[in-house]
This record gives sequence, C-alpha cells and structure tokens, in this order.
Amino acid sequence: MKKTIFAIACALFLGQSMVAQNDDTVVLVEDPTQGVIVNRFQDNWFLGVEGGISFLNNRHGHNVSFKDRIAPEAEITVGKWFSPLFGFRANLDWFQSKAEYKLNYFGLAGDAMLNLTNWWCGYNPNRVYNASLYAGAGIYGRYAKGDNNKWNYTHSPLIIGRVGLLNTFRLSEHWQFLIDLRIVGSDQSLVTLGDGRESYGGQILIGFNYNFGKSTWNAPLVPICPEPENCDALRARLQAADARIADLEAQLKACLERPVQTVVAAPEAPLATIYFPINSYSLNRSDRNVLGAIANIMKANPNQGYVLTGYADNYTGTDAYNVRLRHNRANSVQKQLVRNGVPASQLEATINNENLNPNGEKFVALDRCVTITEKK
Repeated sequence: MKKTIFAIACALFLGQSMVAQNDDTVVLVEDPTQGVIVNRFQDNWFLGVEGGISFLNNRHGHNVSFKDRIAPEAEITVGKWFSPLFGFRANLDWFQSKAEYKLNYFGLAGDAMLNLTNWWCGYNPNRVYNASLYAGAGIYGRYAKGDNNKWNYTHSPLIIGRVGLLNTFRLSEHWQFLIDLRIVGSDQSLVTLGDGRESYGGQILIGFNYNFGKSTWNAPLVPICPEPENCDALRARLQAADARIADLEAQLKACLERPVQTVVAAPEAPLATIYFPINSYSLNRSDRNVLGAIANIMKANPNQGYVLTGYADNYTGTDAYNVRLRHNRANSVQKQLVRNGVPASQLEATINNENLNPNGEKFVALDRCVTITEKK
C-alpha cells in the first residue's frame, strides 16, 4: 500500500513539473509485488516428454521379487498454467509391469497442479527452481502377451489415481528440465492378472517441458520517480535572490529619498515588438508581414545597426529552458529579416533574462517577445 501511495504521489508531482519542462521522465516498470494480472488464454501452454521407471506392488503380492516390480514408463504431456499458482495438464501414458506376466498399460490421465514455490515465496519470473504439487487420475487399458506371442487386451479399463511432486529447473525462457516424483494406486492389481487386489507404487521420471508463447506473467506497471536533483544550486539561487532583494530595498529607499524630478525622460520605444505564445518561437503569417515592413526600413538605412532582444517570462519553466527559448526567439526573428534581404551585419541577436513587462504575473504574456531597437 505504501508503494502504491508513493507511486501515485510521484506521478502527480512529475505530471505538474513536466508541464513547464520535459527534461525528466517517469519510467514504468513491471512490479510483481503489486499483484499479478492473468495472461491471455493463448499464453502459458507447455508440451512435455518424460521417461523413467515405476515400482509396483500388490497389497498381498509379496511373492513377486523386487527386480520384477521395476519396469519402464514414459508419457507425453500437454498443459497450461492459468495463473502463477494453478495449472492443469493432460498425459498420454505408457508403463509396464514385469511380475507374473509382462503387462503393458496405455492410458490418458489428467492432473491439477499447484505451484508451491510461487505460493510460499511469491512470483519471480527468473526463479531457477519451482516445485509443484499435483493430483489426478487416469483410465488405462491393459495388454498382455499370450501364448500366441501376440499382445491381447486382458481386462476392462482400470482407474488409477496419482499424487506427485513436479520439480522444474529453468534452462531458458522456453525450456525446463523436469524431475517428476509420484505415487500411484488402484483398486485392482497392476502386477498380476488377478482382480480384487489393491495395488500401489512409486514412479520416478525425468524429462523436458517446452513453453509456448509468453511463459512469464504480466504484472502491474509502477511509475519509478527520477532521482531528485541536487539542491545546492537552488540554495545558491535563493541566497542570490535574498541578496538581490536586499539590494533592491536599498535602491528603493535611496530612490524614495531623492527629490522628485520635474522632467522625466520617456524611455525610447523599440522599433517593433514581436510577441509569441507560451513555449513557442515560431512566427505566424502576421509576424512575417510585420517583419517584411521592418526589413524595408532597415534596408533603407544600411548604416544603422539593430539589436534583436529575446525575452521569456520568468514565471514558468526553468532558467535553463527559458534561456534557450529567448535565444530561439531572437534567432527566429533574425533569420526572417535576413530572408527579407536585410544584411546579417546590420543585426545583433541577444537576450534579456529579466521580464520586459514590470506589471507582474498577471501580464505575463507581454514578456514573451522579441524587441527590435536601433543600435546606439
């Protein structure tokens, strides 16, 4: 819960800051600790091949030797994980019994699986080892080799139940190595042709699984906040601003103590002022028409130099971003005048980091401009 609250606060903070500048970005990463989203149906399928040995025993079959109770076994498996915890697989099985008779069993089985490792330790897509508990049952046909040296179907279908532990070792994104340990049981004999003798046994198999499509699980995307910037520069700027305020207060006091001047010279107005929208330095059609008329005046006075001063308001954006914006605005006006035939030697592009308009943030749009003045 704490991680979620932090992520939301971080996203809100950065969402506000990125309105003024695009230097910082939020990185979204999958975080399995925030919960797991179930994948599409076509994901997380697997196909497996296993082979090994089985040890079978009748409840009352003590007359069968230990060696004759061991026989080969193999199976082909297809299955799907529906979540990191639960899955199902279907098996095409074959195994032998070599006690009183050589018997072959062929059947279909199904298992419901529970991933114990993900349940106990949490989901980890890069975990090498996983242990899954499963339980299921199958229906099998039994074939025996008769006196005619042919295999014959010997009995009605047998139902065999089983419980096991599937140990998987991750070899790559798609391949797994398997060690399958299980216990099987039936209410009929598996080692003789007699009926009514409960049988049980153990089976050990090894094999491989191949995972189709996406083998991992989707997790919620969590925003990662960028590292906070060093505050030393901000402290220095704050100290400089305090010193500047003190200096301005001293200047204001001195100004108030001076006698009133009878005649005040009006500041010289610029030849023209080109205004821009916020965060823009592109010229519209009206601006280009005005600069065309200004260019005619400049070309008529080839010995007069002109200063193009770029401004940006100091109420939005960072200092670095606003400096670039001031340069881009002054250069945009200079390029348009040169296109209109004004020699580049007549023009000097510069910037002013102060606000052009002294009336405060309410009139901030008047600070986003380029002024054109005659060079003294």
